[in-house]
Amino acid sequence: MPWLPRLAVMVVGLIAANTPPVSAETVDELYQSQTIVTGQGEVNRQIGFKACLDAVLVRVSGDQRLPKRTEMAALRDKAGSFVAEFRYRDRLEGIPIHDEQGTHDRPHDLTCLYRPDVIDPVLAALGSKPWLGERPRLAIFLAAEQGTRQFVLTADDEGAAMRESFVNATGPLVMRIVFPEASLLSASKLDDQALRHADITTLDQLARKAGADQALAGSIVWSDKELGWIADWRLALNGKSYNWQVRGVSFDEAFRVAMRGAAQILSGNGQPE
Repeated sequence: MPWLPRLAVMVVGLIAANTPPVSAETVDELYQSQTIVTGQGEVNRQIGFKACLDAVLVRVSGDQRLPKRTEMAALRDKAGSFVAEFRYRDRLEGIPIHDEQGTHDRPHDLTCLYRPDVIDPVLAALGSKPWLGERPRLAIFLAAEQGTRQFVLTADDEGAAMRESFVNATGPLVMRIVFPEASLLSASKLDDQALRHADITTLDQLARKAGADQALAGSIVWSDKELGWIADWRLALNGKSYNWQVRGVSFDEAFRVAMRGAAQILSGNGQPE
């Protein structure tokens, strides 16, 4: 690929600046994004390019505020010009077309691939920068409550749907998570109530026992009034604790908010909004 020499120069420069080196595979994974579009037509492709531009800028930088910048309107108008390659995957692959449905009606995953030497200047123009290097692995300490049902999300107990949803939430930001074993929490006397009030420093220590770098702690409570879940999250970085919340959402969105907030903090972009 003609851009590989430029990538090699970029990586050497990062090493010289004492930044953790980034392999070509990691860079390739980082500088891409995905959205769902209907069919492969030009109109929907352009809509997809706009969504993918927003997603890749956040993915590379960790800064969740970028899509809200006023400058993004002009950038979205030429979103396709930033794309190096794109590809489709039929989400109904293997299912025959039926009734009056045509291929233009079928949902597709649109994956857009970008080059660092194109995206990095865009980030710089927005006052941001790439978040390179290996991203911390987070141990999820989550207390859940729905009516009379209360539990802690662990690697080996109930909550399989939540675990799967949480893992899915890591993909757009290239984050990594683990869930603690029930035995680890039991030995630490951390039930759902104790977990809500546990010191984040203590949870960071438990996170390392669980094979992670640090803790992402939270609680999620179903609210009939809000017609959804209320989720509170907390994470510590460099001796400072951060807290953020979302209300009236599905647990899928609650976990996406958790990962977006964690990325915002860990990338050095401050308090989640």
